[in-house]
Amino acid sequence: MPARIAVIQKPPVLLDRDGTIAKAIEAIDEAADAGASLLVFPEAWIPGYPTWVWRLKPGADMALSDELHARLRQNAVGIERGDLQPLQDAARRREVTVVVGLHEIDSRFSGTTLFNTVVVIGPDGMVLNRHRKLMPTNPERMVWGMGDASGLRVVDTPAGRLGCLICWESYMPLARYALYAQGIDILVNPTWDNGEVYLATLRHIAREGGCWVVATATAMQGSDVPEDFPDRDRLFKPEEWINNGDAIVIKPSGSVGSGPLNRVKGILYAEIDTEAAGRARRSLDVCGHYSRPDIFSLSINRRPLEPAVFVDGPTEIVGQR
Repeated sequence: MPARIAVIQKPPVLLDRDGTIAKAIEAIDEAADAGASLLVFPEAWIPGYPTWVWRLKPGADMALSDELHARLRQNAVGIERGDLQPLQDAARRREVTVVVGLHEIDSRFSGTTLFNTVVVIGPDGMVLNRHRKLMPTNPERMVWGMGDASGLRVVDTPAGRLGCLICWESYMPLARYALYAQGIDILVNPTWDNGEVYLATLRHIAREGGCWVVATATAMQGSDVPEDFPDRDRLFKPEEWINNGDAIVIKPSGSVGSGPLNRVKGILYAEIDTEAAGRARRSLDVCGHYSRPDIFSLSINRRPLEPAVFVDGPTEIVGQR
């Protein structure tokens, strides 16, 4: 049965977690009112992609880098401590599936390392999956740690079986194959990339995997950067487009279904039907009749990578004999 999807590329409130979540809830209500049941937000949208890492100069801007990272850490999302609960409540209230990129801080451990994470929230408000970007790209490695494969999963949603890769993870053939092998219908790619070259990659993935591909960056101008952003006027010009957005939905055949939505701070809507994915794989099923498991094999370690494993003996109370 077809489902309506909403791809949201409105700008966040940069470096403001609570303000950005409030904007997300507004967008959820807008998209749900328009009949959408699957909603997709961009990469690192809560509280905004760290575009400054591509502009700051090593050494000369070290103090500014420290200040921006501190603000980012203070506004990152701690899932275990409930920071995402307002968004989960909104998804449950509107009975929609929400896919959102965010800066995650893992309060269970050091509480300082950040991860580039995408979360899938089901229409019951439960977190269905959390995937951390496996390899941050170039200067992103000064912002995020590397994720593990514990979230490299495809989950069932009312719109179809859905999996996520973040930005340039779409260029990782084995990561793609790991999702294909789980019977994916919809591959969601929250990103910061855009343009014709990236579009060609997404179209290839749709054809290769026989799946719908949904991608979006954040449509954002310098004027969308809050006034209290440190050195805002030096780093950004008000009229410049920091990112064009280019939200897009691609059919399993590899043809464009809707978009790209270029330089529009809005929502792209499209109708998707998971049956089209099954039909597309009749001729080319890279994990089925077009695979050769007798000569190729892929092993994926999905165990969470913990910083330490503590093996305790019998409980001992200090001071007692």
